[in-house]
Amino acid sequence: MLLSLQIENFALIDRLELDFGSGLHVLTGETGAGKSIILDAIDAALGGKVTSRAVRTGAERASVEATFRIDPAMKNWLDIEQIDPLDGSLLVCTREIVASGSGQRNRSRVNGVLVNKQQMESLRDRLVEITAQGQTVQLGQPSLQRNWLDSYGGATLLKQRDRVGQALSVYQQASQALDKRRHSEQQRLQQLDLFEYQLRELNVANLSDPDEIEQLEQERKRLGHSVELQQQSYEAYQSLYQNENGDDACSDLLGKARSLLTDMLRYDEQIQPILDLVTSALAQVEEAGQEINAYGDGLETDPQRLQEVEERIIELKQICRKYGPSLAEAIGLQQSLQAELEGLTGAGQSLEELEQTAHDRKTELTDVCAKLTHLRQTAAKDLENRLVAELKPLAMEKVQFQVGITPVSPTSAGADRITYLFSPNPGEPLQSLTETASGGEMSRFLLALQACFSQVDSVGTLVFDEIDVGVSGRVAQAIAEKLHHLSRQHQVLCVTHQPIVAAMADHHFHVDKQVIDFNGSEQATKGKKRKAKDASVEENGSAVDTPELRTVVRVSALDRQQRREELAQLAGGHSSDSTNGSGEDAASAFAESLLAQAASLRENGSVQVDHSASDTARKPRSTRVKAAKKT
Repeated sequence: MLLSLQIENFALIDRLELDFGSGLHVLTGETGAGKSIILDAIDAALGGKVTSRAVRTGAERASVEATFRIDPAMKNWLDIEQIDPLDGSLLVCTREIVASGSGQRNRSRVNGVLVNKQQMESLRDRLVEITAQGQTVQLGQPSLQRNWLDSYGGATLLKQRDRVGQALSVYQQASQALDKRRHSEQQRLQQLDLFEYQLRELNVANLSDPDEIEQLEQERKRLGHSVELQQQSYEAYQSLYQNENGDDACSDLLGKARSLLTDMLRYDEQIQPILDLVTSALAQVEEAGQEINAYGDGLETDPQRLQEVEERIIELKQICRKYGPSLAEAIGLQQSLQAELEGLTGAGQSLEELEQTAHDRKTELTDVCAKLTHLRQTAAKDLENRLVAELKPLAMEKVQFQVGITPVSPTSAGADRITYLFSPNPGEPLQSLTETASGGEMSRFLLALQACFSQVDSVGTLVFDEIDVGVSGRVAQAIAEKLHHLSRQHQVLCVTHQPIVAAMADHHFHVDKQVIDFNGSEQATKGKKRKAKDASVEENGSAVDTPELRTVVRVSALDRQQRREELAQLAGGHSSDSTNGSGEDAASAFAESLLAQAASLRENGSVQVDHSASDTARKPRSTRVKAAKKT
């Protein structure tokens, strides 16, 4: 429930604070007085669209703050969004609009926490339902009619619609995969042949080691010079370890040096490090001699292996020229071709498999759409009965209403076209709502529809912007009673020009425009123009600027006497304190009767209003005087 509204520099409002309670609230005032601005401010606080004129002229920023008392369901939403309620049960929605040269910037907060547009839209749907005159045009939109029916159907129907959206998405993905395969089949087959040939050639080459060419080159050199290597290894062995020509080998010379150093050590211990070096060198030379001898013994001349190595090198170099330039890059291409080949074969799915998958997904989509259609048919029957029951008290006793459900191609919202069919007069066929209903009938239809939603919706605050436009007399009374009944279960805010509706209010606000000067003093706007002072007037030797006149919207809560005057003004165009003739007396009497009858309705139920008094109060002055004389 909306508890309070604070507005600053929004449109024509400089500063305004309003408190609300339970029951029915009405806002009255002259056309253009700014009543709808109040509702626009509520909408803005909940993330609604604002125009470039939202910031008051001359101000840099505007702000709107709406405070609500919340229920447990709303607390759950706050918990999910990780926002703490204020004082345990309050929610404060704040919207700040900053004007700039390039446009405007907006920031929304909930209990001081910055929130995005999606969060505000979700919050708005849970707090307030706004019904405005413009919706009579929207009533003709099939998508809106469908959304209203789905909302009426409740959580089960909405969940099924979500399943339809998911099933459609899955089917579209399968269908797109199938279409892509079909459209590119020729190119795919050509690429498949090429990739298979290239991969087969690379697989036959048995590639594994990117350094294989370098290793083969080394082996080819060794095999090609095996005889020279054997001879040279033998000569090195003789030089290091054993010389058959009678010359001393390196190991022999080192052995002699070690013997001499050993003798010298007996006389000088400083020789020890040198002796250690020679001893180590002798051991290394002997080891090297043994290894070179073993190396020479292991060398063999193998022409067949040499040929194999040369052929392998040629094969690998051809692979590198085609798929390289390096062997490492050829191996990388081999792995890439394998992945490409898997992709072209549909990751293991053939064309027939993709066709079967698409068929299965379409069948699943058809099934979930059929279930959604069944739920809509059930909801439609209930809505038809309830809506007709709500319309009958609104002076539409013979009305017929039907929700037409016709099949269409599946969309994310199902496979149904929803059309509201309407016939207000007996004997007339059901036709599209917008083609049949008058303006007053459309207003009553919207009110009745909202009354139906109120029975299944948890929204605490209902807002109606001139829902009673185009009606009068008995119909206006029926609308007033309907708003009263709604206000017993919901908080209701209503902008109206109907005195019968206004009389039913639990809280009555008057909205008007006033002119203020630069210093903030206010002037009533009753057709008189303020005369500006000369801008060059001297006061105490200083120039005084002409006060700047500004228009502002003011809202005041009315007591019973003020309400009687306001209702008389609405009914007859004159306040009840006028004494200019019997017409004004009739308006005053009618206003008093409305208040009394409204009180009786709140206590005892429906009452009958004397519409002749209303008609008298609305006649031109001369006619009203004559009518008063006759009575």
